[in-house]
Amino acid sequence: MQLYIMLSRLTDEGRETVKNNPERIKEVHGEVERMGAKVLAQYALLGAYDFLTVLGAPDNETIAKVSIELGSRGTVQIQTLAATPIFEYIEKMEGGISIKHSGEEPLPEEYEEKMY
Repeated sequence: MQLYIMLSRLTDEGRETVKNNPERIKEVHGEVERMGAKVLAQYALLGAYDFLTVLGAPDNETIAKVSIELGSRGTVQIQTLAATPIFEYIEKMEGGISIKHSGEEPLPEEYEEKMY
């Protein structure tokens, strides 16, 4: 599973939706899963973006599909970034073996231990 960061800004319509139905955010998580990705963490932000979402997906095409589908609704503007866990990045810079996982496997425990 590859990791992605999605930075989101609600449009006026999106703010109205969240104001009237905050649970809609959780409903979207299910929609994302049906498109082949998984929400791993999500944070509400103050500043230029309203939400930061950490997602797992098998490939760039899947996350592009999610981003386009969500963005096409007119309720949110999205910027999606590929992310590499810092421990994996350091290993690659030091010439070590990559711990990259693919497919539908859950995140390994070392991600949980080393990610933050």
